[in-house]
Amino acid sequence: MTTSENLMRASDQLSKLAGRAKQAEDRADAARDEAKADVERSATEARKTAQEHADELRDAANSTEAQVSTSWSEIQRSWSAHVEKMRHDIDARKAEFDAKKAEHHAENAEADALFAIDYAFTTIDVAESAVLDAISARMKADELVRS
Repeated sequence: MTTSENLMRASDQLSKLAGRAKQAEDRADAARDEAKADVERSATEARKTAQEHADELRDAANSTEAQVSTSWSEIQRSWSAHVEKMRHDIDARKAEFDAKKAEHHAENAEADALFAIDYAFTTIDVAESAVLDAISARMKADELVRS
């Protein structure tokens, strides 16, 4: 893949990211009117998809062909561990039936959801910055090649 193809792919991925965020918003809005079992099924599917994507990201970062900086590899490892811990915590919470504990866990889950959204915003900002830095680096490299 050529460099210009990489930059076009980055732009396409940002567009897909926006579409995926809209899909998540729509699913969350719809979940408010669904039966509890349906919401739990959707949450399980979403966790499974998140784990699959985290695994794919880990595999890509660990690939011998990957050209990702060490800091991104460290972030990926940290993210994979976080996803696994979240899954474990959710499974543990499901086993509890005490109303007071359930309320506390619901509040924690809501706080986690809000933080995850804030984290996603930051991640989008970082992705935008990385794409713009890549474009700038390509322009500089092209300029140096021409001179």
